[in-house]
Amino acid sequence: MSQLMVTTRKDYQKNKARKGLFRELWKNGWYYMIALPGLIFFLVFSYMPLPGMIIAFKDYNFRDGIFGSKWVGFDNFKFFFNGEYAWRTTFNTLFINANYIIFGTLFAIAFAILLNEIRHGLLKRLYQSLMFLPFFFSAIVVGNFVYLIFSSKFGIANQLLNSVHLLPIDWYSNAQYWVSILVGVFIWKNTGYAVVIYLATIVGIDDELYEAAALDGAGSWHKIRYITLPLLVPTITILTLLSIGKIFYGDFQTIYSIVGDNGLLFATTDVIDTYVFRAVKTVGDISMPAAVGLYQSVCGFIFVIGCNWAVKKYNNENSLF
Repeated sequence: MSQLMVTTRKDYQKNKARKGLFRELWKNGWYYMIALPGLIFFLVFSYMPLPGMIIAFKDYNFRDGIFGSKWVGFDNFKFFFNGEYAWRTTFNTLFINANYIIFGTLFAIAFAILLNEIRHGLLKRLYQSLMFLPFFFSAIVVGNFVYLIFSSKFGIANQLLNSVHLLPIDWYSNAQYWVSILVGVFIWKNTGYAVVIYLATIVGIDDELYEAAALDGAGSWHKIRYITLPLLVPTITILTLLSIGKIFYGDFQTIYSIVGDNGLLFATTDVIDTYVFRAVKTVGDISMPAAVGLYQSVCGFIFVIGCNWAVKKYNNENSLF
């Protein structure tokens, strides 16, 4: 009798959950339809290829296929970690991406606050559109634009140096300058996109908070410091955690379109993605890139879990999960 009651209770809970699911889909169906293309994209390009990770442990060839190729264990990882490339590319990837996150966030917050202070609606929309425009430029356009500025003979940068009687610099032969250049290009290209997110958060702040602060004699700076910035912290934290999830992945398209195969700049600009691309282009073996991709994914996962744990310890409400 008791077993029958347990079975009946389980069936009841299943039917209740099923009805709740249908009710939710019926109530918010259009929202799920809007999200469906994005869900399909991640399903096809992020989850369906997961079984292909086994290639990282095989000497893959097209004739035998994924499961028929010879099992080689960690040999593909040794190819990457035995030389100096693993340390150099990993350090460059982390260092460049850390600069992207830090300076990209600072510039985005600063410009979002400045745009919010503009009261003329037309000018505000104009500035926002001009800032957002570089985000739509392709990597090839960005690479040509950078070359136009830093070309040794006809570049704008050297012309400016000549105008103030300074010696021109052979930019494409000196690796020391290129982290700063890449970070500057990233800020120019992506700040407008991040500004939209931060500005939406700022616009959503209750005006009564600013009115109450004004009655207490607070100026614009005090409002920003004690109202705007603290209320931006959750958004900053979430976007930073999402960026940390990709910290082991370099901005391949932009970096390669700017640097290309210029070995003189590899000391500071060669990230994991560009190294793997050159290896595939030269050797034609996809097993090693699969191993490096697995290494990137595992390290990125550990970074996200660790940073989310640290945020959760500090403030549970600002964590992702």
